Amino acid sequence: MKARIEPGGFSFDTETDRTLLQSADAAGIELPSSCRNGTCRTCLCKLLEGEVRYRIEWPGISVDEKADGWILPCVAEPLGDVRLDVPYAYAVF
Repeated sequence: MKARIEPGGFSFDTETDRTLLQSADAAGIELPSSCRNGTCRTCLCKLLEGEVRYRIEWPGISVDEKADGWILPCVAEPLGDVRLDVPYAYAVF
């Protein structure tokens, strides 16, 4: 599976047993993050395409945010290819 980060155009491989944040880190892509457990909302970003499932029962996003496509990549696992809007992402190669 693949993830693509817009607007930077970064792409990386994902795995079903890793969160999007973990996969990005492994690929040298820095996404905004802090707590890594779904509560601080630092990593909040928009899911433009694809689907995710959460490692925790209810992550720190509202029902309205979830309906509008906002996700927390620190606790979200992709269910296939995804495309995210993360303006402050950068490569750390």
